[in-house]
Amino acid sequence: MMMTLFQVALGGAIGSVLRFWAVAAIGVPLGTLTVNVLGSFVMGVLFIALTARTELSPLLMTGILGGFTTFSAFSLDALKLWQAGQILPALAYIGASVILSLGAVALGAALAKGVLA
Repeated sequence: MMMTLFQVALGGAIGSVLRFWAVAAIGVPLGTLTVNVLGSFVMGVLFIALTARTELSPLLMTGILGGFTTFSAFSLDALKLWQAGQILPALAYIGASVILSLGAVALGAALAKGVLA
């Protein structure tokens, strides 16, 4: 159990730093959207790729991707847009985040099935 907790903590630190760099480089809210879509795609790939290697899931899926993608940052970005009176951009951001992230996780899983099958 301690090794699993260490993997999650290490992965979370790595993912959080990667998210910070990506959002700083791209800007808000597009950086958060990019991180969430990319993270969803990678989650789909790892979901398939790690089926037989569950010992890597705490580090890669829960840790790195959990630290990299963030629904709380997405929610705050949407709230800030809404409160700034940017209603249409807020709704577009919310819709794009949900639809693109779901599409990315499905695409990642489908590609991984094709490559790893």
